[in-house]
Amino acid sequence: MFSASMLRTAAVLALPMLAAARPLPEAKPHVIDKAHSEINFVADSRMLSAHGYFGKWDADVKIDAANASASSVAITIDAASINTRVEMRDNHLRSADFFDVAKYPTITFKSVSVTSTAANKVNVVGDLTVRGVTKRITVPATVVFYEKGAGRFRGQFTLLRKDFGVTYDSAVNPIENEVQVQWDIALKEPEPVK
Repeated sequence: MFSASMLRTAAVLALPMLAAARPLPEAKPHVIDKAHSEINFVADSRMLSAHGYFGKWDADVKIDAANASASSVAITIDAASINTRVEMRDNHLRSADFFDVAKYPTITFKSVSVTSTAANKVNVVGDLTVRGVTKRITVPATVVFYEKGAGRFRGQFTLLRKDFGVTYDSAVNPIENEVQVQWDIALKEPEPVK
C-alpha cells in the first residue's frame, strides 16, 4: 500500500498537470456602442482641410482585461459610407480616383498583436486593407476607462494614402499624402441571452 507521504508527494506532483489541464480564461467578446463611437479623418489640401467620417462600420472586439496580449480587434468599414458633408466631393471619393468603392467596397483592419505600453496605453498592430492593398500598421490606443465589462478607447494616427493606392491629385488643389485618422470607440460585453 501507499504511505501518507507518498500520496502527498503524488498530489504535489500532479498539481502542475491539473493546472495545465484547466482552460485558461479567454478574451471576452464585446459589442460596439454605436451612439458613442466614431471613425474620423482629416485630409489636407491647398484649399482646405476636409474633415470626414465613415457612417457604416462594425467591429469584432475581444478583450482580456487581465492580459492585453490576448485581446483582438477586427474592423470592417463600408467604404461607400464616407461622408465629408459635401455630396460632390463624397461622390468623387467613392470613384476610381480615390476609394473605388464599386471594386473595393470595404476597408478592413485585423489585429495581429496587442501590447500594453503604459498603465492606460496599448499598441494595436494589425493589417489595414484599403483598395485591395494591405499594409501592417501600429495603432496607438488610450484606455479612457474599462470597468465592469464596459469601456472607452480612443486614439489617432497618420496614414500615407499613396501607400494604399489612393494616388489621385489635382494640379489646382494638391492633396497632402498624410491623412490623420482619429477614432473613439465605446463598447461593452453583450447582454446575456434570456
